[in-house]
Amino acid sequence: MHPVEDFQPTYNYRVVRQFTLMTLLWGVLGMAMGVVIAAQLVWPELNLGQPWTSFGRIRPIHTNLVIFAFGGGALFATSLYVVQRTSRVRLISDSLASFVFWGWQAAIMAMLLSYPLGYTTSKEYAEMEWPIALWVTLVWVVYAYLFFGTIARRQVRHIYVGNWFYGAFIVVTAMVHIVNHLATPVSLLKSYPLYSGATDAMIQWWYGHSVVGFILSVGFLGMMYYFVPKQAERPIYSYRLSIVHFWAIIALYIWAGPHHLHYTALPDWAQTLGMVMSVILLAPSWGGMINGLMTLSGAWHRLRTDPVLRFLVVSLAFYGMSTFEGPMMAIKTVNALSHYTDWTIGHVHAGALGWVAMISIGTLYHMIPRLWGREQMYSVGLINAHFWLATIGTVLYIAAMWVNGITQGLMWRAVNEDGTLTYSFVEALEASHAGYLVRLIGGAVFASGMLLMAWNCWCTLRSGDPVRAEAAAMA
Repeated sequence: MHPVEDFQPTYNYRVVRQFTLMTLLWGVLGMAMGVVIAAQLVWPELNLGQPWTSFGRIRPIHTNLVIFAFGGGALFATSLYVVQRTSRVRLISDSLASFVFWGWQAAIMAMLLSYPLGYTTSKEYAEMEWPIALWVTLVWVVYAYLFFGTIARRQVRHIYVGNWFYGAFIVVTAMVHIVNHLATPVSLLKSYPLYSGATDAMIQWWYGHSVVGFILSVGFLGMMYYFVPKQAERPIYSYRLSIVHFWAIIALYIWAGPHHLHYTALPDWAQTLGMVMSVILLAPSWGGMINGLMTLSGAWHRLRTDPVLRFLVVSLAFYGMSTFEGPMMAIKTVNALSHYTDWTIGHVHAGALGWVAMISIGTLYHMIPRLWGREQMYSVGLINAHFWLATIGTVLYIAAMWVNGITQGLMWRAVNEDGTLTYSFVEALEASHAGYLVRLIGGAVFASGMLLMAWNCWCTLRSGDPVRAEAAAMA
């Protein structure tokens, strides 16, 4: 089944173009910041001896930029593009669309200003203090109204499956954000969580894994279900499988968070529940991957000449790999080796670079010519070069972290006959140094590809014609 489209009055492409440009900008900045902190782990003196340049303060800037600014921007851009085209109707409010765009940029800027100064909750992916969290909630509620209100006014009976995934990502992200950010403010930039102890940890990782699951997986699966068939010019392999995939992943993903807390004060039954649900989650995850890859049946030859499609397909391969690795690492005996090591960092970036970034990049390359009235990107050769830089950079990064992680896990658990530790922590750190250097090289290679993309997009935009794009949307 093809994504549904037909003749249509002009869509609101302005907000889509705005989010697309900011996604590119935040992507370059976020990945550059990742290279900076990778370099700090190789050469600690790059902290410069200042509190606001220390690893602990710069890292949340990197994670928030790549998750909420780059990844979030890609999801805003594509969801507002897809919902209009598949519903055959313009967004219900141009003013609300503008508010969502500027409101989200304001939230990102507030994070960038507050984190280096040390104003954070210290919670992973939830570092924003209460005024920023409240503002994000407001922007998100308006975004939800804009998205679902547009669907409610659709000109077709059918709701395309990509919108189901986008809708679930919007609803669940709102729910976990609100619950995890419940806090008691004590000043303008300081608050204390409503929860304490093990309860606070469980709520945090229910949120933390749901951010990974519903922003970085479910949201981007919505992207996959629209842009892979569009770029391949083939129908989805199995529309029925896509519906089964949706309900299975929605039912299971929300329960997987406790696997972050193995061997902690969390009740053992909760740890086991997280492990079991994580292992079961492999089935719907691979169902979605197979559905995406099989969509290319009869079109595999296009990979030789279409680097945009190559980005999309390789992202699905990385998605399959990381969604196998995640359930495996959730098994308690495996987790005893992998937890707190760089293996976890490798796993996260197999998904973040290989899946999220690559499908976002492929999607942006698909959309930009259409949004600016061009037949194609300025240079297909630059897209090819970007593909290989992204692929090589990702492989270097995750391979280095896998080797480091297993090395660390084995060294930390090695004991002498008398029960004392064989290696000190410093010895394990010294053994990790080469891996950190390779990780830096891999990250720098990936980031250099983003610079190529920025240049290619700039050249495309300079000769673009948005008015022509608006007219083409009617055809």
